[in-house]
Amino acid sequence: MLELLHKFWSRSAHIGDSQVLYRIEKYRLRQAFTLVELLVVIAIIGILVGLLLPAVQAAREAARRTQNSNNLKQIGLAMFNYESALKSFPSGYVSDPRTGVVSTDSLDAAPGWAWGALLLPYLEQSALSDSFDMRLPAWHPTNAALAVTPVPVFLNPAAPNFDGPTIIKHSSGTEMAKMSRSHYVANVGNDEPWGYRPALADWNRHASGPFYRNSRVKVKDVVDGLSNTVFVGEHSTVSDKTWVAVMPDSASCPSNPQRYPFTQCDYAATYVLAHSGPSAIEPGIIHPPSFPTCHVCQMYSPWAGGGGYILMGDGSVRYVPTTVNVDAWAGLCTIAGSEVTQHDF
Repeated sequence: MLELLHKFWSRSAHIGDSQVLYRIEKYRLRQAFTLVELLVVIAIIGILVGLLLPAVQAAREAARRTQNSNNLKQIGLAMFNYESALKSFPSGYVSDPRTGVVSTDSLDAAPGWAWGALLLPYLEQSALSDSFDMRLPAWHPTNAALAVTPVPVFLNPAAPNFDGPTIIKHSSGTEMAKMSRSHYVANVGNDEPWGYRPALADWNRHASGPFYRNSRVKVKDVVDGLSNTVFVGEHSTVSDKTWVAVMPDSASCPSNPQRYPFTQCDYAATYVLAHSGPSAIEPGIIHPPSFPTCHVCQMYSPWAGGGGYILMGDGSVRYVPTTVNVDAWAGLCTIAGSEVTQHDF
């Protein structure tokens, strides 16, 4: 620019100052964008952003799906390490009536530790596990501060209810405790043993899946085959779950009853467990993953299009669409139903 001015001024003796200024101004105007050019550039940028945004969103969702699938794979590996060490899969949750803390409504009792808490040493969470005093109830003051510790493997990055602990509420609606959030629930089978009245002391005869109160299911008990049995699935959006424990007299309720009018509060066990149906109190009704009825006691996930990821007993992770054959889904949720199922999802 300085060289250009020098040339202009060096010629000023021949053409006059006014002509020099005119040429400088004309050159300056020639270097600026016109309004039309500026609008064209803005339009092009808008089109590029519009083209890139869906691709970025798709990439983010793919990453979330991958993380979610990896979480389930880690849980599956922990299940097998637990079984290898203790010769059975973990209980759905632990309830000991001898503690004296027994719910008259469901017969749940302390200490309440759920399958997720029992798996901690096998999920590279030994330090957290060792910090708990599992001889005491999970909600005891000794354990309460640790019980809200987030554990990433139990969190689905796509779930809308991602932040903060789960608020454990009494059946009356009052807050009882806070426990670390989970977006995964274990499979109790077809029936819902927590739904019987009078309440069942022993769930063994009514729970057809691998995880229930005080369960001790071994590999040999899974007669249908590990590759044909659902172990764990997603649950988010509809209600808040936990991996920590089941607290007597608590109730798992929908996060937004107006959005999910087909469901209502259910018993404490549904903080950590889910069933497929049909049940004794709902004959013929089966709940595939993310089925629109949206019960707090079914597997439900945030993915668009309907469906959900599940962990099978052999450690494989599969996506099951909501449109899966309901009888096939019910068959996959039992450990010894002798069903013949086709599940090429």
